[in-house]
Amino acid sequence: MDFLDEIVLTGLTVFGRHGVYAHEREDGQEFSIDLRLRMSLDQAAASDDVADTVHYGELAEKVAAVVGGEPVNLIETLAERIAAVALEDVRVQNVTVTVHKPHAPIPLSFADVAVTVHRSRAPEAMEDITI
Repeated sequence: MDFLDEIVLTGLTVFGRHGVYAHEREDGQEFSIDLRLRMSLDQAAASDDVADTVHYGELAEKVAAVVGGEPVNLIETLAERIAAVALEDVRVQNVTVTVHKPHAPIPLSFADVAVTVHRSRAPEAMEDITI
């Protein structure tokens, strides 16, 4: 089964308190999140019903709750948590999550720091999906 179809959400900006330094947890900062969900969109295209796809507005709210929620030290951990939220929908076969931390505490001029993780549904879970 090929999952060449994608739903992409980029630039979701959320205030969070993640980082290894106390001032990052106290002051907080904005994080920007990019998501790329790979799944079949055939059923949604045929039915024209939002119930047959991932509702990206609802997903954005869930991701924002993770970013604005419990602080973690590393954006790697944050990216992993976001990927887990995206994979809660059994139709999503794999996800790419990029967490941007443009205000990272680096004493040099830079445009962005980002971490990207790629996560897939376990193969045995894919066998249970009926499309």
